Amino acid sequence: MIAAATGPAVPATLTLQSLPLFPLTAVLFPDGLLSLRVFEVRYLDMISKCRKTGAPFGVVSLTQGSEVRQPGSTEAFAQVGTLATIHDFESPQPGLMLVRATGAQRFRITASDQLKHGLWVADVERLPPDMTVPVPDDLRSTADALHRLIQSLQLKANQPGPMPLLPPWRLDDCGWVANRWCELLPLPVALKQRLMELDNPLVRLELVSDVLTRTGITL
Repeated sequence: MIAAATGPAVPATLTLQSLPLFPLTAVLFPDGLLSLRVFEVRYLDMISKCRKTGAPFGVVSLTQGSEVRQPGSTEAFAQVGTLATIHDFESPQPGLMLVRATGAQRFRITASDQLKHGLWVADVERLPPDMTVPVPDDLRSTADALHRLIQSLQLKANQPGPMPLLPPWRLDDCGWVANRWCELLPLPVALKQRLMELDNPLVRLELVSDVLTRTGITL
């Protein structure tokens, strides 16, 4: 259910009520791709309903617990996540769904609750999308390195496995370039979460560029 909370002389803030959550040991970025192998009953039902209605679900990174529910375990997760919409769906056998989801807008949880069958739902407010900030000259090498990587992946497109990135390639957009590197680099989940939460896409790209420079990827 979508509601609009309005205030005097300010734009409406879109909120989502009872948004189903999928806590993962991963971070989904806006415009990113996420592959899921779904077999738990709580998520099979959630994915089925989202697919039928075209509704999104929320991806949040786990800070405690595991992706698969364990008896007596406690799950905790970050309070900022990303809306996900189903991109591709396959059910090769009963009780198994293979899903590819696309990251949309970031959100912040205002209240959450775990239902009896284990599914988490939350009331959330959508966060503003990244401002479009052109890549400055001193960070151009970071975007160029991503461009070369995309070209390499395209050359291998005939090999098994889907492309890990979706076009269009916005290689002059700080936020888009930073987000794609955050997905591709083997960074700790906690660091990816902090980078995803940053409101300034230029700062995010600067931090990613530092990581690339230290590893020699952009040299």
